[in-house]
Amino acid sequence: MGEFSEILAAINAVLWNETWLYIIVGTGILFTVWSGVSQYRALTHGPAVVRGVYDDPDDPGAINHFQALSAALSGTVGLGNIGGVALAITLGGPGAIFWMWVVGFLGMAIKLTEVTMSMLYRNTDDPLNPHGGPMWVADKALARLKPELKWLGKAIAIIFCICLLMSSATGGNMFQAWNIAEVTNEYFGIPGWICGFVLAALVATVIIGGITRIGKVAGTLVPFMVVLYLLVGFYVLFLNIEKVPGIFALIITNAFTPTEASGAFIGGTVASAFLFGMKRAVFSNEAGQGSSPIAHSAAKTDEPAREGVVAGLEPFIDTIVVCTFTALIILATGIWNRGPDVMFAGAPDAVQTESGWQYEDTAAPDGEWTDGEIVTLVVKAGENAATGQPYHRIDGIVTAQATGFVINWDALDVAVKPEIVAGGLYKTYVGATLTAKALDSVTPGLGKWLITVASWLFGISTIIAWAYYGEQGIIYLVGDRGVLPFKLVYCGLTFLATLGHIQTDTDLDNMTGIGLGVMVWANLPICWIFGYQAMRAYKDYISRLKDGRMGPGHPPPSIEDLLSGKDVESR
Repeated sequence: MGEFSEILAAINAVLWNETWLYIIVGTGILFTVWSGVSQYRALTHGPAVVRGVYDDPDDPGAINHFQALSAALSGTVGLGNIGGVALAITLGGPGAIFWMWVVGFLGMAIKLTEVTMSMLYRNTDDPLNPHGGPMWVADKALARLKPELKWLGKAIAIIFCICLLMSSATGGNMFQAWNIAEVTNEYFGIPGWICGFVLAALVATVIIGGITRIGKVAGTLVPFMVVLYLLVGFYVLFLNIEKVPGIFALIITNAFTPTEASGAFIGGTVASAFLFGMKRAVFSNEAGQGSSPIAHSAAKTDEPAREGVVAGLEPFIDTIVVCTFTALIILATGIWNRGPDVMFAGAPDAVQTESGWQYEDTAAPDGEWTDGEIVTLVVKAGENAATGQPYHRIDGIVTAQATGFVINWDALDVAVKPEIVAGGLYKTYVGATLTAKALDSVTPGLGKWLITVASWLFGISTIIAWAYYGEQGIIYLVGDRGVLPFKLVYCGLTFLATLGHIQTDTDLDNMTGIGLGVMVWANLPICWIFGYQAMRAYKDYISRLKDGRMGPGHPPPSIEDLLSGKDVESR
C-alpha cells in the first residue's frame, strides 16, 4: 500500500502546486475580462442555441448543439461531482467549495475560448465526421502564423495527445471505474472485479458506435441523471432547510480562515481549501484541460463562437449547480466531521520504530468487517504540516485471520507519540461512498440506491465520453489503424482499476491529479498563444447577434427530435 501511494504522491507533487492553480485562475480572469464577461452570454444566449433554434442540417458536423453539450457534459458531470466534491471537503474542508465556485465561474470563459479555438481549426475533410481539439489548433494555427514553425505546432500537438491519453486512462476512466466498484462493493458486497467486467462490457458496447452513438446515449442519459440527482438534493435540503444559511456562511468563512479539526476532519488551512477546491473543480468541469473541445468539434454549425457559447454552460451546470448540491448534502448531514464509527473496548498502543510511530496490530472491535477493508485513526501528535494543526490520520487495513479480524496500521513519521482522539476508529468512506453515507443518514437506503445508480450512470457516461477523447488523440497520432487497439486497452484499464490497487482518498486524489495535471500543462500554452483568435471570433459573433443578424431561422424542434438528433439529419 505504501510504495504505490508514494509513487502517486511524488508524481502529483511535480504536476500540481499552488503556482499552477494561480495560473489557471489568472487565465480565467484574462478571458473573462477580454470577452467582456462572456458568462452572461453563455447563460442568456446559450440556452436558445442548445434548444435547437439555430440548428441547420446543412452545416458541417455530426451531431446537434444539444447532443454536443450532452456529450461534453457526460465527460464532466460524472463521479467528480459526487466523489470529487467529497474528496475536496475531506481533504480541504468546507472552504474548498468556495474555490470550486470561483473556478466554475472563471471556467465558463476558459471553456468558451478553448472550444471556439477548436471550432476555428477543426478538420472537416469529412464534413459528417469532423475532428477537433487543441491538437488541431496547435498543428494548423502555428503553421498559418509562420510556416517555419509548423514543426513546433506538430510537437505541441503530439505532446497534448500523449497527455490526453494519460488523462483519458486515469481521470476519465480508472477514477470512474474505481468509484463505481467501491460504492457497489460497500453496499452490495459485489467484488470489484465483477463490477469491472460488467463496466468494461457496457463501455465497449457504446464506444463501438463512435460519436453519433455517444451523442444519442448522452442526450438521453445526461438530462435524466442530472434531474434525478437534483431532485434528491432538493429533498435533503428541504429536510435540513434551517442549516442551509449556516452552511453557506461556513463555506465562505472557511475559504479565508483555517478550518478547525472536528471528528473525522483533521483540520485544514486556507491553502489546503484553495488547493483541493481548485483541483477538484478543474477535474470536474475540465476548464483549461482541452477535453471538451473534442466533443464540441463534432457539432453541426458553421459558427465557431456559437458552439463556444454553448460550451460556456458546462462549468455552470457541472460545478456551480451539481457540485454545490453534493457539497450541501455532505455538509448538512455532518458526515464529513462525524464522530468515530466504532469505539475501541481497549485502545491499541503505539511503539516507536525506524519509520516513526506505529500502532500494534489490533483486534477489530465488534461489528461487521470485510477482509481488505480500510479504516482510519485520528490521532494527536506533532504539528501536521498540511493543516497547521496537531492532528493526523493513520490508515489501517482489516485482514481476516484464524482468530478473527485484525487491523494492521501504517506507521506515522512524527517525533511525538500519537494519542488516539475520541477513543474510536473511522470507516474510510472514500469519494462517492461518503456522499452515499450522507444520504443514508437522512433516509436509510437512499444513498445505497441513489448513489449506486448515479455512480453507474455518471461513471459510464464519463467513461464513454473520455473513450472518444482518447480515440481522437489516437487518430491524430497514428490514424484510424490505432482505434481498435486503443478501445481494447481502454476497456482493459476499466477492469484493472477495480482490482484494489487504489485504496484511500489520498491515492484517489493523486491518481486523478496526474492525468489532469499533464493535460493542463500541455493545453494552457495553446490557449495563451491563440486565444486572441477565439476572442476576435466571439466579439464578431456577438456584434452580429446584437445587430439582429443572428435571428433564429426556424422555431425550435420537438424535444424528441432534439434528443435523437433528427433535427440536423440531412433532408
